[in-house]
Amino acid sequence: MSFPLLTATAALPAIGAIATAAVPAARRMAAKWLALLFSLATLALAITVLVRFDPDGERYQLTESHSWIADFGVRYELGVDGIAVALIALTALLIPFIVLAGWHDADPLETGSRRWRPTQGFFALILAVEAMVIISFEATDVFLFYIFFEAMLIPMYFLIGGFGDRAHEHGEEKAATQRSYAAVKFLLYNLAGGLIMLAAVIGLYVVAGNFSLTEIAQARANGELEMATSTERWLFLGFFFAFAVKAPLWPLHTWLPNAMQESTAPVAVLITAVVDKVGTFAMLRFCLQLFPEASKWATPVILVLAVISIIYGALLAVGQRDIKRLIAYASISHFGFIVMGIFAMTSQGQSGATLYMVNHGISTAVLMLIAGFLISRRGSRLIADFGGVQKVAPVLAGTFLIGGLATLSLPGLAPFVSEFLVLVGTFTRYPVIGIVATFGIVLAALYTLVLYQRTMTGPVKPEVAAMPDLKVREIAVVAPLVVLLVFLGVYPKPVTDVVNPAVKQTLSDVQKKDPQPEVEAAK
Repeated sequence: MSFPLLTATAALPAIGAIATAAVPAARRMAAKWLALLFSLATLALAITVLVRFDPDGERYQLTESHSWIADFGVRYELGVDGIAVALIALTALLIPFIVLAGWHDADPLETGSRRWRPTQGFFALILAVEAMVIISFEATDVFLFYIFFEAMLIPMYFLIGGFGDRAHEHGEEKAATQRSYAAVKFLLYNLAGGLIMLAAVIGLYVVAGNFSLTEIAQARANGELEMATSTERWLFLGFFFAFAVKAPLWPLHTWLPNAMQESTAPVAVLITAVVDKVGTFAMLRFCLQLFPEASKWATPVILVLAVISIIYGALLAVGQRDIKRLIAYASISHFGFIVMGIFAMTSQGQSGATLYMVNHGISTAVLMLIAGFLISRRGSRLIADFGGVQKVAPVLAGTFLIGGLATLSLPGLAPFVSEFLVLVGTFTRYPVIGIVATFGIVLAALYTLVLYQRTMTGPVKPEVAAMPDLKVREIAVVAPLVVLLVFLGVYPKPVTDVVNPAVKQTLSDVQKKDPQPEVEAAK
């Protein structure tokens, strides 16, 4: 029997969460190092998965299958394609940086406030989220996926509500109320989506007789499983609604700005760079494979919603006074690009969307973590409270600028390649949608450069005159991510080589081919 590599990759952070939580309360530093050690060990396993995966091999590799709830046809089935491998690698890469960035975020306040939970709990919850996200990327049994798709809400709820941002202009009591509101809103929105998905999961079992993604997709492809048109559309909508909430897609996005605003910067990165990717990933894996005809039927409406997300998110980002809310609305705009690329139903669009998930995770991590370092120094999230930071903390300002330029998809940085592919892939089939979406790029330049101008340039405000520059730990957090942004911006081939075969297979599931160019290239 071969080593269960996928199980080990998901189980290791879960074991780390238990071990970290069990550390005595007086040993906070030991808990931090233990969490970092487990996150690095998980990264090593994720790299092993990446190395052992053959992009030209079978669609699902490193598979595991065991009977679980036999009476209901539920199996413990795992398998990864190129898209899942890329996102597992992204998740495992970001968690050690999230742990390092949040090194002091759960330390007790000097005032003796009791509103902070134990340090051990903070890092244990981060590792628990990592475990659940990874197994969500690996699961090929629909019921198994659903369990962890919903279960990850529990640790995220406590991370948002129990370990919120300390920089709050309204005092501790008001801050606690707003954190609770953000956590409950996050939970209610995602639970509502999950409950609707549960009904669709049960409906799928009634129609198909099992929960195996591979078996159902194969039966549909072979004509052995027929679904009535109305049945397929209702099931598709049940799945898509849950994924659109998680993504988040307009108009189901309103939980994200509150959650990111009230979270610590590392938890905000965990939300938008890791957890939210499960939603867009699931659109590719489940919606398109299980319900190909319904996916094509819903495409025009979904593309309109995606474009609204792009423009609406960017417009609201322009008008924000809070740094974290600005980044949150920028992320809503970026997720619009990802969803647009998925449902453009072209190889360039879907390849760009998958690459966008990876690149957005890295660029958002850089921008949000630097913003977190900035906010912790000033004790405020308001843009108006900053000014002239580049004169007193040039390294902090420089890395903040790189993160901002990546967010606006500057050529030479990783997000440019993915955004370009999404727009090209969309324009070849839906030119009007592609043209409207390009306005999101203009708005991205506006909100990013205005943010940098108002916080980093101009006269030095007295409150930031003594602001220290990045420390060694903070540089260790952002420097590798900046290097990755540049590397993948110049040479994205390592990622595209892994994801492109899976993209072609997904297009085959929905029986779509790339549009032929109207003018043939000269020979």
